[in-house]
Order: sequence, then C-alpha cells, then structure tokens
Amino acid sequence: MNFSFWETDSWFSNINYCIIGSGITGLNCALRLKELNPESKVIILEKGMLSEGASTKNAGFACFGSISEILDDLKTHSEAEVIDLVEKRTKGLQLLRKNLGNEVLDYQKNGGYELFTEADKDLYTECLDRLPQINTLLKPIFSEDVFELGENKFGFKKIQPKLIYNKFEAQIDTGKMMTSLVKMAISKGIQILNNVEVKSFDNTVNGVSIKSDKFSLHSKKLIIATNGFASRLGIDNVKPARAQVLITRPLKNIPFKGTFHLDKGYYYFRNIGNRVLFGGGRNLDFQTEETDEIGTTKLIQHQLEELLRSSILPNTDFEIQQSWSGIMGVGEQKKPIIKEIQKNVYCGVRLGGMGIAIGSLVGREVADLAIRS
Repeated sequence: MNFSFWETDSWFSNINYCIIGSGITGLNCALRLKELNPESKVIILEKGMLSEGASTKNAGFACFGSISEILDDLKTHSEAEVIDLVEKRTKGLQLLRKNLGNEVLDYQKNGGYELFTEADKDLYTECLDRLPQINTLLKPIFSEDVFELGENKFGFKKIQPKLIYNKFEAQIDTGKMMTSLVKMAISKGIQILNNVEVKSFDNTVNGVSIKSDKFSLHSKKLIIATNGFASRLGIDNVKPARAQVLITRPLKNIPFKGTFHLDKGYYYFRNIGNRVLFGGGRNLDFQTEETDEIGTTKLIQHQLEELLRSSILPNTDFEIQQSWSGIMGVGEQKKPIIKEIQKNVYCGVRLGGMGIAIGSLVGREVADLAIRS
C-alpha cells in the first residue's frame, strides 16, 4: 500500500491493541479497552465492508435458549454448566441493554414461544413432561418460573396443540445495535479499517506482527474476535455454521408479535414490524452448512418458504423480499473460548449462535484478560 507519512504515523504506528473482527464482540472489546486504558491506541481490522459474520445477519433474538434447546444441552453438559450458560446469556443481555439502552436497540419484550410440528410428538411430550424440572433448574437465575404452557392463538397449522411460552424473551434491531456501537467506538477514538482480511500473525520481541491482504502492521497485543471465521486463523475447535434467513414483504394483517422457536431452535421466526423474518434449516444439510462462505441454497430456502406457507402463515398471502446468510461459530461445547492462545494473542470466539446474548460479555472479558496479562 502506498501510505504517506501522515497515514503511517496516525494509523499504523504505536498500536497497543489490534482487534480482528468488528462485530458485537470486537466492538465491545475495543470499548472496554478504552474504558480501562483511555490513552491506548486501539485499531479494529474487519475483512468485510460491513461486519461480515453474524452480528447484523442474525434474527435479532434477545434470548437465552428455548426449552428444547436447554434439554438438548443437558445431554452434553452438566446441570451446573447449563445454568452457567443461561446465566451468562442473561447477564450479557443486561450488559447490552445497559450499554446502549432499550430505545437504541428497539428492545421489545413481546415474549417468546416454542412450537412443535406434528412429527415432533416425542420431543413435544418430553418438553411438557420436563417443564417443571427446567423451571426449577432456572429459578436461581430468574426467581420465578420461566416456561409455561400457551395456546395457539396465532393460527399456526400442522403443529402440536400447545405452545411453550417464555415471558422473558425479547427482540431487538441488530442494525441499530451495530450502528450505535460503531458510532460509540469512533467517538472514543477507536480506529476501524474495513475490507482488510488478516492472513497471519507472528510473535515478535515486543508484540505481534500482523499480515493482512493489503498491508502489515505491528501491535503490542492482538485479539481475535472473528467467531465463525476463527478457524481461518488457526483456532481449530471452532467450526463455522452458516445460518440462512429470509424476510417477507410487509403484510396487511400480521397474525403475531414475538419471537418463535421450532425444532430445537434450528428454525426461528419473528415479526419485524409487519414483516415476518424466518431463518434456520441448517439441520437439513449439516455438511454443506458447515462453511464460512456466504450464500444460500435452494434446499433450505425452499423449506423455509414451505414452512411459512403450510404452518406459520397458512391463511396469508406473502412475498419474499430478500434472503441472506450469516456465519456463526460453534463447537462440541457451547461455552465461549476466552483465552490467551499464545504470547500477546487472545481470542473471544465460539458464541454458539448466541452472539446477541453473550457478545457484549465475551468482548468485555477478553479485553480484561488482555489488559491483565
């Protein structure tokens, strides 16, 4: 790159912290670093024109897990671990709301519902049977029951007779969230460079040498906050998981408000004003969707439209306005990875599809770790 002296001096010299990824985790990390060390020079490198992972590609659920997701987690995690996961997600949402405010987030607490298809009878029965157990498990966090039975008052078809309602669940506008976080970061003197993909990094005597597809720079410390793209930088215990989404054009009479889960959280939908956003379906083809390439497939898009037509909006004419995808970071365990991976290099990744809930907290914790060590 043909940088001038002024550009080199202002942007690429005396960097204290370089963060890879300008999503919710990366921005919160940068803000925390400036809070604790206002004089530090913090730069964020983002490979996309906008944050390219999932921070603005998601469905905007302010949630901590449906009952079937929690039951599924109990198969691979202890009760203590599941309680810790839910508590971290709850605290992360509280931190997000504290930092930005409900009005900025367009936070709407309309409640969340889980519905079950006719083919999901066994899962439906298990969730009903174990509902008291899960409420007891979560009571130390919420001080009251989380889940209760609800009626199908929305006109859904081809589903089991009862829904499971969660009054603590809400929805936000993630575009407004990220715009506000970027403005806040810039106001604090945090520098953000877009369309810069980091290819490699190496330790030096007094920091880390970072090579991108456009230039090289040096920073005292490096923080990786790329989540779904973490494997590109050698963090192998994080796998990418593509999530496909679509949204309808405005409807005349939208039959519901709130957030909705289906099939252990593999499908999810909500209203955005008088539109319906619907996403998921990666369980139809796990192998193909284990990718960090942006794109959609006919298989999943067709299934999303079919479920909209047959079950969710059975008596409503609708048109699809647009489709897109985002990249999550998942693994065998759902606990995020927050650690020093080598000298002066740290990561906050593997958010497990819960970036809205825990991204603020992960960013804060990895910043604290980088400052302490």
